[in-house]
Amino acid sequence: MPSVKMGSRVTRLIRNFNVENRAHQEISKAKPKAAPRHPSSSSFPQEDIPATSISEEIRQRNDPLLSMLKDVYVESKDPVSQGEAGPVVKKVEQETPRRALKYSLPGDTYGFFDVTDVPKGKLSLVEALTALNNHKRMPKTWTPEKLAQEYSLDPKDAKALTDFFFPFDVKIIPPKIEDTKQIKDS
Repeated sequence: MPSVKMGSRVTRLIRNFNVENRAHQEISKAKPKAAPRHPSSSSFPQEDIPATSISEEIRQRNDPLLSMLKDVYVESKDPVSQGEAGPVVKKVEQETPRRALKYSLPGDTYGFFDVTDVPKGKLSLVEALTALNNHKRMPKTWTPEKLAQEYSLDPKDAKALTDFFFPFDVKIIPPKIEDTKQIKDS
């Protein structure tokens, strides 16, 4: 190990040798020249136009433009929905049908205590894990069609749920029982 420490010390010495002097040399070098401007930008010399003439031109009244602006007329109306011929009336959105939870966690666990029902076509986290576990343990009984019927799901969503999502699978590997040789103190 002493060679590693020695090597790092040598490299640190070489790296830090005369750092300040080298930095001053780099700073005092002549700066590179800027790239030449494109010819199209040089065709508009900025020095020829005084700033006062631009500000005067902005403040001048342009009668032809004003007359054209007066000819413009914008009329705006709210769109009328199909089937209505009067003023637009906001419709109250119908609530999606809801269903009671099949499974829930007891008590105040994970903040799910206040959820008592879910919209049809949706699952709570506990229900999703229960459905996936049932399908994994008994795939012939808990088919995607039965899951769709049980939880008011769309059949294609239930099929996708069983095809692409898997509950956690915990495998406990038992220790080896073989007699292993141990080193004994003598």
